[in-house]
Amino acid sequence: MPTHAGTPLIEAQGLNRVYRRPRTSLTRPGAAVHALRDVSLTVRRGERHGIVGESGSGKSTLLRLLCALDQPTSGTIRFDGQEITGRPERRLRFLRENLQIVFQDPMSSLDPRMRVRDLVAEPLAALGLPAGDRVAELLDAVGLPATAADRYPHQFSGGQRQRIAIARALAPRPKVLVADEPVSALDVSVRGQILNLLADLVDELGLTLVFVSHDLSVVRHVCETVAVMSQGEIVETGPVDDVWASPAHPYTQALLAAVPTLEGLL
Repeated sequence: MPTHAGTPLIEAQGLNRVYRRPRTSLTRPGAAVHALRDVSLTVRRGERHGIVGESGSGKSTLLRLLCALDQPTSGTIRFDGQEITGRPERRLRFLRENLQIVFQDPMSSLDPRMRVRDLVAEPLAALGLPAGDRVAELLDAVGLPATAADRYPHQFSGGQRQRIAIARALAPRPKVLVADEPVSALDVSVRGQILNLLADLVDELGLTLVFVSHDLSVVRHVCETVAVMSQGEIVETGPVDDVWASPAHPYTQALLAAVPTLEGLL
């Protein structure tokens, strides 16, 4: 896949995130846990950028900071030239319109009491944007029939629910789509379908993709560049095919050796 040479869209510099464990003593604070250590990352406009690492590597913490769902202990994040670090929620509308997330488990991210029509339209309502024919347009884009709009999430398979979640994320016409382990909760038989759908939509809509996974083979299928995380640090970064073919860091080498690939399913 071609490499985009767009201008920086997401720029993170020197990010640190420290959490405190609960106190075990009245005289001492809880121990500090360094979830991120001096992490810097640039995602360019139109790029497909992967973030990969095992559970506990810091990738989910980094994702939350990039989406302004949490704040760094130190460091800065800029989105499309505007700093988002430390901004109150009322001043993040531009980010909420332009960056949307597809979560790991669609069943937990979709309200089971809402019909698909209302679920897909909810981001538009939250931002005060008209829905019009947008729901039908989005369901068609993700490969679901128009009749799906009147049904509830529990009436669909896991793969279909993730298609609904993708449609919902695309509703406000974002510039950036963030996918947080979007296929790890799905049956192996449908993972390739969802990955292909994401790749096609990113190309068709001209989106920037930030894709988080524990599996480098999955990242390789949809991304151009990758950052490998371990123990709260980025230990290796570069074009995903180069990292796949010649991993430089011992952790990346171990990650490749340990994780089964999806090559036969894609």
